[in-house]
Amino acid sequence: MSQPYQRATAASGAAGAPRLDQADPAKVQAEHRSLFEMAPPKPQRYTLYFDAGGTALTAESLLVLEQVLAAAQARSGGDMVITGHTDTVGSGASNDALSAQRAREVRQMLVGRQFPAARIEAAGRGERELAVPTADEIDEPRNRRVTIEVR
Repeated sequence: MSQPYQRATAASGAAGAPRLDQADPAKVQAEHRSLFEMAPPKPQRYTLYFDAGGTALTAESLLVLEQVLAAAQARSGGDMVITGHTDTVGSGASNDALSAQRAREVRQMLVGRQFPAARIEAAGRGERELAVPTADEIDEPRNRRVTIEVR
């Protein structure tokens, strides 16, 4: 099966492949409402941006940080994954270190605001996952960021 709401029905008493068809999503959801209601909410994604060459968040991103914290606290048992990124200015090794430092510092800001440290993962990706593809040594503000997934 490769599609949502696809189902397989075996023919009674017959050997061979089951018959595949598509269930009605509305009917499945109505019949199993309590299961659908127990599903956790979809993750929320945020992006915070940094001033060039360091770990200082932009003023706008400091405001978004408060939204991140509120969203995470609103979820029972919520956790976060913070991923640091850089632009392409500098060496790969220095960008790896800077992206990890950015992620750790944002993590620490959230812990300082009383979010449990054990529920935050932080990692750096350097310049590997550019939001805006650029050549090497290009100062692109949209690449100097952390992404935060609140789950």
